[in-house]
Amino acid sequence: MFTMSTPTSLIRKWLVQEIKHMFWTVADRRGLGARTLVSNSRQAQWKSLRVFAYFSTSSSLCAKTRDIQKKRDLSEKKLTRYFVDHRRVRLAAGSGGKGACTFHSEPRKEWGGPDGGDGGDGGNIVVKVNQQVKSLSMIAPVYRGEAGESGGSKNCYGRNAATTYLRVPVGTIVKESGKIVVDLSRHNQEYVAVYGGAGGKGNRFFLSNENRAPVKTVPAEQGQERILDLELRTMAHAGLVGFPNAGKSSLLRAISNAKPAVAAYPFTTLNPHVGIVQYQDHEQVAVADIPGIIRGAHLNRGLGVSFLRHIERCRFLLFILDLSAPEPWAQLQDLRFELDQYEPGLSRRPQAIVANKVDLPEAQENLAALRAHVTQRIIPVSALTGQNVEELILHLRELYDGYLQAEHRAGAEPVKW
Repeated sequence: MFTMSTPTSLIRKWLVQEIKHMFWTVADRRGLGARTLVSNSRQAQWKSLRVFAYFSTSSSLCAKTRDIQKKRDLSEKKLTRYFVDHRRVRLAAGSGGKGACTFHSEPRKEWGGPDGGDGGDGGNIVVKVNQQVKSLSMIAPVYRGEAGESGGSKNCYGRNAATTYLRVPVGTIVKESGKIVVDLSRHNQEYVAVYGGAGGKGNRFFLSNENRAPVKTVPAEQGQERILDLELRTMAHAGLVGFPNAGKSSLLRAISNAKPAVAAYPFTTLNPHVGIVQYQDHEQVAVADIPGIIRGAHLNRGLGVSFLRHIERCRFLLFILDLSAPEPWAQLQDLRFELDQYEPGLSRRPQAIVANKVDLPEAQENLAALRAHVTQRIIPVSALTGQNVEELILHLRELYDGYLQAEHRAGAEPVKW
């Protein structure tokens, strides 16, 4: 159309004429009126093409203002539904597929022989550890494995059934008749709970020189069945041990982002809560808030031994003492006694003594009396005001570093969150 020798003025004139024949659409605010401006070199005319009802989904003027809904803290009653640390499950693996009894049929081939294929194996049921799962609440009471596919003619073998997985948290113990079968303490660790049945044999399997037309088949085997107890023991680095209403949940709120229920009555915490303490070098220390322990807990009083088992996994302990109560050193003696009665030597793990509620008027006098009876280091804090919480966090890191060094010396892999 144009060449290199075409004058620039001619190209500019052609562009102007083309632009004059273009269409502009003008949108009206009261109604989306589509109007087209048709122009040529002589005159310009507006032609109304179509009118639509006004509708807008992207305009901020037309959108309804909505407040940002904040995530509400779950009450302890609702948290009880979501956290489950014990389940009894019935597992039934899949049965094997049936073997086929068929003979080859083809035109002009009278003696085709047996061609019945074998059945597929039934599906196993495997208990697998998943680090993202934190509770046993999603475990169903009954699991049934898939059955293997039956064999077919033309030597077609049945397909093996897929494996069924039970995803459990880290720290789950599998028991059968009260005895520990396996301890699942590592991520992606697997345990084959029940095996699927073997598939049946088709008549093609029994073909031999002595028997050229066997009609015998072997039936498929049934899958195994077991009733297992799954128990969850919290895999936290530190455990907060104390009497009811000592301020354990408030302290966990002060040092981490966990939001356990807090109230002015005992046994507010009904389930263990795990909070993560973050450090600048990206290390994470998991701290578990264990429900309150009372005198005689090893005899299943109060919440009993159902929550004492969560302390077994803790690498070090934080004894929380209430400075508002008289004789706080007696609390420490009772707590150590209960732990030793449940498991000998449990109270001798690496530990720290935390004296809570130091902001109360009678706390200073009780703190002086506590230091006179206890020779270990005592960290006075106030979970309500945050007083001296930094010292507790630094001492917690010292205990964690000591745990890492001990694991490396033993050649074991430390638990990471």
